[in-house]
Amino acid sequence: MTELERARTGEITELVRVVAAAEGIAASALRERLAIGRVVVPRNQHRPVRRPCGIGEGLRTKVNANIGTSHDYPDVALELEKLRAAVAAGADTVMDLSTGGDLPAIRRRILEESPVPVGTVPIYDAAVTAARRNARGLRDMSAADIFTALRRHCADGVDFVTLHCGVTRAVFEQLKRHPRVCGIVSRGGSFLVEWMQTHNQENPLYERYDEVLDILREHDVTISLGDGLRPGAIADAFDAAQVHELEVIAELAAQAQARGVQTIIEGPGHVPLTQIEAQVRLQKALCRGAPFYVLGPIVTDVAPGYDHITSAIGGALAAAAGADFLCYVTPSEHLALPTAEQVHEGVIAARIAAHAADIAKGINSAWEWDRKMSALRRKRDWEGQIALALDPQRARALRETRRARDPQVCSMCGEFCVFKIMDRGGL
Repeated sequence: MTELERARTGEITELVRVVAAAEGIAASALRERLAIGRVVVPRNQHRPVRRPCGIGEGLRTKVNANIGTSHDYPDVALELEKLRAAVAAGADTVMDLSTGGDLPAIRRRILEESPVPVGTVPIYDAAVTAARRNARGLRDMSAADIFTALRRHCADGVDFVTLHCGVTRAVFEQLKRHPRVCGIVSRGGSFLVEWMQTHNQENPLYERYDEVLDILREHDVTISLGDGLRPGAIADAFDAAQVHELEVIAELAAQAQARGVQTIIEGPGHVPLTQIEAQVRLQKALCRGAPFYVLGPIVTDVAPGYDHITSAIGGALAAAAGADFLCYVTPSEHLALPTAEQVHEGVIAARIAAHAADIAKGINSAWEWDRKMSALRRKRDWEGQIALALDPQRARALRETRRARDPQVCSMCGEFCVFKIMDRGGL
């Protein structure tokens, strides 16, 4: 039985107990939310996860970090360095999006070393394999290649997979009738659209969805229904193709949950501030409260080099409106493969957004964290503040950069420190 099926029988598993304790909620409450599909606890039955997490309603907003090689930078050692940087910065999950080098070996190394749940996008593996096999590249990829990759990833121990099952021919027709500025920016979505055009066939992940669910259920792998038609430009947000795909995804989510497969819904994308809440609420309504996973959203197209900030702005708003899972964005988004340092920056930015949203959601642990920090700040307990900071290393570095003559204050206010003044007044 899968974790979802066990929850439906009323069983509280050890995994549920561990996650509930980490969240500070009753295990019975977590089991109930898992049973109705409003929470997922990704974990492949083949691989123990040292730091499992729950994603969904009433839980702390989680952060994912994407890592993975490219054709130009295929070194697995660099990706393991990024894995360690992501985990050290507080990422709750990672995804291996590798497209360069020995993909199975890279994936297995990441699975061996990662203490947190690991996700993948199996169609990347299928597409790269096809491209290496034949000069026709993606056009040579077969439906069998896609399903072989999916089975291989599940058997290796991957905890969740992004599958673009909602990119159907009908959805693509919407896009042809209403062209976009940036077209399709999802790599997996673009692979499938090219395949459908080349073979004049339906998306095999949609057409053979029952088979997809059989594979996932066998290994108890969580499905993350990818948004292949997510907007890649502010001008493309909330168009007919995006909404049409979401409607298809909602139907697929219900089928997956009915089959005992834990389900996450992926969302946009590039979205103006004024649309974020509406998009989140629509997704939650159509998908019956299933956990919502958002990339950003990125709220402006004009800040390359700072897209960890544009996405943190959107992520805070999305999570406050009900999104449950933020995919980080690094400063190198749209520009280059990130370094370990940029991975750290991206995770911290996303964690700030997640924590700000958790305060808005009324998550007790978030409020308590801020209360403790405020009390330490009032006492001018600098070591305590640094230890409690979201990024202690950076806080300490900045504190050391320009020290005040009086170690009890900072060099901004010095003798005019408001807390020092209040101490003198007994306030």
